[in-house]
Amino acid sequence: MLEIAYNISMDNTVGSLTQLQKSVIIGTILGDGYLRVIKNRKNAFLEINHSLSQKEYVDWKFKILENLSKSGPKTRGGANGRIAYRFYTRQHSELTELLSLFYNNGRKIIPPNLKLDPIMLSVWFMDDGSKCRQADVYLNTQQFSIEDQNLLIKSLQDLGLVARLNKDKIYYRIRFIKSSLPILKQLIYQYIIPSMRYKIEL
Repeated sequence: MLEIAYNISMDNTVGSLTQLQKSVIIGTILGDGYLRVIKNRKNAFLEINHSLSQKEYVDWKFKILENLSKSGPKTRGGANGRIAYRFYTRQHSELTELLSLFYNNGRKIIPPNLKLDPIMLSVWFMDDGSKCRQADVYLNTQQFSIEDQNLLIKSLQDLGLVARLNKDKIYYRIRFIKSSLPILKQLIYQYIIPSMRYKIEL
């Protein structure tokens, strides 16, 4: 388990986000999380919403973001019998700054100067990573435009990873080339929680 994940003070002033929290939040934005602003409110909040089968993962994120949150994760029934497990953070000015960087008219975008770190990549991978039977490893980035996916590929290159766009039906996603998979595992494995390690076992 990621020991640093439970050291959330990290020398920041009261009220500001720690570097760990920023990394987890940015990784979550790249993946399944959403930043929102309620009408007539000043600042944004983050929604983290996964299926109940990923309870351990949601609890892990909540532990890191607990001081930003009003209450712990709760279950909620959804369409087709799906049970969601989710929580919301409080509104925060730094989340508003991230909203301005990662959203345009309500749609997720990638800032051109995005710099990934291994924790951001680990959370993004736990959210959106997948492996097929041929041992191909993907990031399911279909929600992003081709231009934004190319920015993500450039950010991955800055970490020493080589990836390409891969057509998935009518959309594209990011596929790591096989020679980069050992580098990927070396970068992120220590941060991947046990229930998610099946995604990176090569």
